[in-house]
Amino acid sequence: MSFAERLATLIGQESISGFARRVDVSEALIRKYLKGSEPSLTKANQIAMRANCSLEWLATGCGYLYRQAEVVDMEAYKLAFQHVMNSSISQDEEAKHRKLIAGYQYLRTHKKSDGFLDESAMATFLSFHNATKNE
Repeated sequence: MSFAERLATLIGQESISGFARRVDVSEALIRKYLKGSEPSLTKANQIAMRANCSLEWLATGCGYLYRQAEVVDMEAYKLAFQHVMNSSISQDEEAKHRKLIAGYQYLRTHKKSDGFLDESAMATFLSFHNATKNE
């Protein structure tokens, strides 16, 4: 899988312009990467950090797609747990745990400086994340 393909996987169903804003990179540059141009290490790291992606996976395809959480933010975990476990979609237990971890990691990396956790944004991320996995 090329960098462009991994980037497209990371973007998933999100618009390119929305993704570009989220990772603070110009839309033109994201489109350039999607056409096969390789980013600098600095830009790849910026994309990975802001998209909660493992730099190793984005750069090489090895390792985990999402960064591993080092410290559990209990507020983020509890909100992700509540959202996922109360979902009406029937899923097997492993899929639910993976969704919970993805939701938690999203909340953890997008937590505002005032402590605000955006459940709505997490729900949108999870719906794109699940749509991408089911294709």
